[in-house]
Amino acid sequence: MLKSTYDALKANIGRRSFLKMAAIATAAIATSALANDGITRSATEQEIKNPFPGSENIKTICTACSVGCGIIAEVQNGVWVRQEVAQDHPISLGGHCCKGADMIDMVRSEVRLKHPMVKEGGKWKRLSWDEALDRISAKLKSAHEKFGADSAMFLGSAKMSTEQAYYFRKFAAMYGTNNIDHQARI
Repeated sequence: MLKSTYDALKANIGRRSFLKMAAIATAAIATSALANDGITRSATEQEIKNPFPGSENIKTICTACSVGCGIIAEVQNGVWVRQEVAQDHPISLGGHCCKGADMIDMVRSEVRLKHPMVKEGGKWKRLSWDEALDRISAKLKSAHEKFGADSAMFLGSAKMSTEQAYYFRKFAAMYGTNNIDHQARI
């Protein structure tokens, strides 16, 4: 099939057509090379040292997991514009995993959920945090009353610290169930 397509193309393109196409391609390349002359320039030393003038560096913690590696977030006008690893951080010692290196993209993502939402009538509606927590607690209470404590399962997260995991386990016990696991086992 490929050979027959090649033979068909070869039969349709003569020497003169090939030379015309080669001349046009050469002219296009030469024109584009001349057109780009002077459009870009080398960055100055000041621009290399500080590409976001007026920004501030804020030491923070990566939230991808519970390790707590250090990040230095560069913020300009309230927007996270760049990040570096915290070289002096006692846990990460100037290193990052691939999730930590990508933290800025997760924070700035257009599809990141920033508020509690509920779907009503086929449309998404924003809730206040108090309303969302009230709805969740009402559903947990209803399930506990109708079906018992073992009708719910609590699923932990790799983002939890040891202390958060302790309180999460205590909450499940207070609810009356031993149905608790970690998300890594799914």
